Amino acid sequence: MNKKDRAAKLMEFLDTKYSDAKCSLEHKNPFELIVATVLSAQCTDERVNKVTGELFDKYPTPDKMSKANVEDIMNIVRPTGFYKNKAHNILKIAEAICNKYEGMLPLEIKELVKLPGVGRKTANVVIGNFSEPVGIVVDTHVKRIAGRLGLTCSDKPDIIEKDLMTLIPKNKWNVFSHQMIDFGREICSARKPKCIKCDLSEYCEYFQKKKRGGIIEKI
Repeated sequence: MNKKDRAAKLMEFLDTKYSDAKCSLEHKNPFELIVATVLSAQCTDERVNKVTGELFDKYPTPDKMSKANVEDIMNIVRPTGFYKNKAHNILKIAEAICNKYEGMLPLEIKELVKLPGVGRKTANVVIGNFSEPVGIVVDTHVKRIAGRLGLTCSDKPDIIEKDLMTLIPKNKWNVFSHQMIDFGREICSARKPKCIKCDLSEYCEYFQKKKRGGIIEKI
């Protein structure tokens, strides 16, 4: 089965099992989402959501956050890990929004990636949820699943994104990322994927390789 056909099977499965998939980071606007996404680096969304509740209660707007004491932000975001860098980055993001973008976070990828702590993945998250997507979010789940299903031969996010953009219709780019994350968390996990229970096993290069090796019981 070629990549196009495997991608079609994947989308059919995702639409059936994860039709209600959405961003798991709690947010009310683009500013809150970009801050939450920056905090989510190497941290669970569940923990980020606990932290941002307090953070946005105290600093609900870019203006208020731009005037915050960085040590105070550090104390709030400490549970997310790498809290010093994250605190400095979200403070600088708030300052840039106020000083450079007249209080409104831009939804253009070329502008978003100029912000501290913001790469293409984070920019895609924000744009995909508040505007027309310009790419596919490639997080660890998307990277892992795309590789296992043979939809890409690369382990570099930018190349994986380009490969997926040729296989997934543009109108599905945003929901596809959310669906893949849910799939990765529930079934296609990193350490102990539930391959035996997965409806995509017969199309999965990872599973078929293990099957040929006679070690299905170990995955």
